[in-house]
Amino acid sequence: MSEPFLIGENMTGGYGAADILHGCTLSVDKGQIAVIVGPNGAGKSTAMKAVFGMLRLRGGSVRLAGEDITHLSPQDRVARGMAFVPQTNNVFPTMSVEENLEMGAFLRRDDFRDTMEQVYALFPILKEKRRQNAGELSGGQRQQVAVGRALMTQPSVLMLDEPTAGVSPIVMDELFDRIIEVARTGISILMVEQNARQALEIADRGYVLVQGANRYTDTGAALMADPEVRRTFLGG
Repeated sequence: MSEPFLIGENMTGGYGAADILHGCTLSVDKGQIAVIVGPNGAGKSTAMKAVFGMLRLRGGSVRLAGEDITHLSPQDRVARGMAFVPQTNNVFPTMSVEENLEMGAFLRRDDFRDTMEQVYALFPILKEKRRQNAGELSGGQRQQVAVGRALMTQPSVLMLDEPTAGVSPIVMDELFDRIIEVARTGISILMVEQNARQALEIADRGYVLVQGANRYTDTGAALMADPEVRRTFLGG
């Protein structure tokens, strides 16, 4: 069986002396959606940061397309096709929507206008508001700017930390629809999400973390159908 496109395997590490992750493994295949869920304090965002190189591992490895990238900086991982959208402070509020998107293309030396048009096609409201400062937008629109800016790097992997935090249910559904569209273009998506039930509905693969370790790993549908997972993590 071939290795997943992106895998953080047996990751152990944390901040300072204490480990938050304990042998945690996450992976995502090409063009698929992998979702990390679990209770508050389970280490979900820490696991994402470890995969992106923002956390020094004391054990385990991270591989992208078969290459060991464990010791690469986040900037070097971006150059290899990874994009990360943090939960907060993920736009430049005093810059326009268009300027935010242009910032996403900072590593590119080619003409990125086609990519910008693709972002506008995915998020039409951004084209409408392209001259407006990102700080003046609604929470859901700012999330679209953040995702759009990440897509400007033409990533092979898009990592999203709580993309629907603080948005209305309608906006959440719309963002999930757009995430599915992005995956259909062949981009692998790894995301942390508090709205576990809705996220697992769109997930090819799901990970339930508890205290920095894998508790359950399966397809999104199988986790949704597991009575223990439903009772413990999905509210019945």
